[in-house]
Amino acid sequence: MGQQPKTLTPNQSPAHRFGYTLREFRDARHYSLRGLARKAFMSHSKLQKWEEGVRPPKDRAEVELVDSLLNAGGVLVDLWERIGSDRSAHPRVSVSVPHVSDASIGLVNSVSRQAASDDEGIFVPARLRDGSVIFVSLDRRAMLRGGVGIGAAAALGTGTPAVADSGVVQGLKQPARSAAAYSGTPVEHLQLARRLLIDNDNLLGPRHAIAAVREHIDAIKDLRREAKGVDRQSLMELQTQYAEFASWLYQDMGDFDSAEFWLDRAFQWSHTVGDGDLTSYVMARKAQLAGEKRDLVDVVDLAEAAQRMARPRSRLAAVARTYESYGHALRGEGTDSERAIDDVRNALDRVSSDATPWGVWLNEQYVDVHRAQGLEVLGKHTQAAEVFTDAIKTLPEGYHRDRGVYMARAAVAHAGAGSPEQAAAVGLQALTVASDTGSGRIMRELVRLDKALIPWQRQPEVADFRENFDATLAHEA
Repeated sequence: MGQQPKTLTPNQSPAHRFGYTLREFRDARHYSLRGLARKAFMSHSKLQKWEEGVRPPKDRAEVELVDSLLNAGGVLVDLWERIGSDRSAHPRVSVSVPHVSDASIGLVNSVSRQAASDDEGIFVPARLRDGSVIFVSLDRRAMLRGGVGIGAAAALGTGTPAVADSGVVQGLKQPARSAAAYSGTPVEHLQLARRLLIDNDNLLGPRHAIAAVREHIDAIKDLRREAKGVDRQSLMELQTQYAEFASWLYQDMGDFDSAEFWLDRAFQWSHTVGDGDLTSYVMARKAQLAGEKRDLVDVVDLAEAAQRMARPRSRLAAVARTYESYGHALRGEGTDSERAIDDVRNALDRVSSDATPWGVWLNEQYVDVHRAQGLEVLGKHTQAAEVFTDAIKTLPEGYHRDRGVYMARAAVAHAGAGSPEQAAAVGLQALTVASDTGSGRIMRELVRLDKALIPWQRQPEVADFRENFDATLAHEA
């Protein structure tokens, strides 16, 4: 009888999280430990030590090779970066004005969840001397010394969720809010503001909305102090909706830690409100975020939990089933993924009359996009590219950021299908949207595209994309 694999504890340390995720991807891709080691040209014992967190990887090239073999989309590389979080493990990155472009400032990846300090790291995409692209932490003080102004630093959203929640900015107390200050009711005013911010988000990107959203959450808290009864309840519900929107904005910036923070807040506050649909929706969003993170452990479980919480045969149950489909694809479960997508497509007519305000964007196009995501993960690149292309053609005007996300993913699929010229052309269009909006989701896909196009880097179209992409990056000093 074979030896039972060691039980892993992913929360123990970054090394254990790396090993745990490595094993999940390996199992999902149906590799034995020895089989993967042979493919990666390394010893079985070394790979086993990686998985068990005993001796984490030292060589980036080996991690990138294993990530590529497992089709992990850079997840393992990102987790490996967290293992070497001490300063000696990070490459020095040039932050002078010629090397950090305005676009790269907008394409911030992550903000620390800890209390803000002068040493707080800001994560941006950076090109290393060996040509690879990683997301690295820049020292905020060094960035300012290097010529990046305070206004640009503010655009990065350097405040942490904890600071944003306190109502204190640089030691100055926000003035108290009064319901009498508004021409209509405060709830109506803030509801309108939220709708406008949602519309502007897709056109301008998350950077321009996040400060206003966090400000409005503080304003709602102030108003709740003097509100009573129904007004207080309405403000609490609105505060929950703003928290979910803040999570979405951080998710689009690529700051998954802050996105998770605000979703947790929204989930907690939704229970206070007692709105079952809102709670179900937030749980479904948790599944979506897990999918963005390519978390093989949580995405399906969270999606199934959201379906249990939702009203039977409701739109929200279908939304959660959509995210479950992508989770199955991440696990390599193609049949289960397609079955889930078919279930949602068959439910579209039924759920269109659902009165809930949540998930109203669930339509055939949205379902097709998620099917394409699953196809790409499963290695069916040609099919994925075709579906993404059709979705881009039918996207309504004003969905600028979403168009960029779809184009970036379509470009990756074109590269996987062996169509480098088309991949580069579509990728260049997505890069324009990334620069316009500061969408970290687009930038993450373009990092994958840049790497996928290396075999064709001498082709003029590919070289043009890679040159323009490189211009948006910070560079290793």
